[in-house]
Amino acid sequence: MFNNWEELEEECKNCTKCKLSKARNNVVFGTGNKKADLMFIGEGPGADEDMQGIPFVGRAGKLMNMAFKGLGINREEVYIANVVKCRPPNNRNPEDDEASACLDYLRNQVILVKPKIIVLLGSVALRNILGKEYSITSARGKWVEKNGILYMPTFHPAALLRDESKKILFWRDLKLVLNKMKEI
Repeated sequence: MFNNWEELEEECKNCTKCKLSKARNNVVFGTGNKKADLMFIGEGPGADEDMQGIPFVGRAGKLMNMAFKGLGINREEVYIANVVKCRPPNNRNPEDDEASACLDYLRNQVILVKPKIIVLLGSVALRNILGKEYSITSARGKWVEKNGILYMPTFHPAALLRDESKKILFWRDLKLVLNKMKEI
């Protein structure tokens, strides 16, 4: 466990714990307010993220930014990270051993940020954070409390690009998050 951001990020950027490290251009560590009450966790970087070293800057990120704007969420005021910090080939889902190799980095980020609410974007984030028994279709839109943090599972923005009918549910889930933020 690292007690400061610099050591954690340096360790992560030099990581070779799994095969994803061999093909990366950049480690995609995280971005945003390191003291945010609201954190978003996705699955892993895509091609744009790998090139820029910043999470959610590709097509899915642009869609998420539009949702943020529509809801009055300032991207710089939240913290955004992923389960894995290196891009899986062809944007496939991270394999279990790859996710396991990165989870301590993510847990350390959560400990340092101390968010009140974490939005889990998609099934990879949901299953790696809350447990393999969860499925995104049954868990999305429902609050889960664990270790003093409220979790809201919802669809990954990339899923919205493939199925536009999920946009309304995603929007509703984020509105629930905003309402809960006002309460706490």
